[in-house]
Amino acid sequence: QVRLVESGGGSVQSGGSLRLSCAASRYAYCMAWFRQAPGKEREAIASIDKDGEIHYTYSVKGRFTISRDNERNENTVFLQMNDLGPEDTAMYYCAADRGHCSSYWDTAAWYNYWGQGTQVTVSS
Repeated sequence: QVRLVESGGGSVQSGGSLRLSCAASRYAYCMAWFRQAPGKEREAIASIDKDGEIHYTYSVKGRFTISRDNERNENTVFLQMNDLGPEDTAMYYCAADRGHCSSYWDTAAWYNYWGQGTQVTVSS
């Protein structure tokens, strides 16, 4: 079992930035971020595996950066979010799995472990 705890959400104005963190209780090869806005499906944002392979969904490329603390603690992943807009408002979830991210990185059902989420609200 891998327990995930997210932090770093909050409220910002358009153009602002936030940095989310996700701490895992145990090692997980693949870690990812998803988000879900009210009335919408859960959407994959980015994933990163232990070897540094990274995937982003198109809408966040150039604005969001996923990273992983592989030096001190391989079980922590970050999501730096810049140039936020109201469309980024959602509950953000950390997800993890012990397998390689591979081609399933954007499939929520593939991940076995989920955090409780942290809310991000962007006002115009």
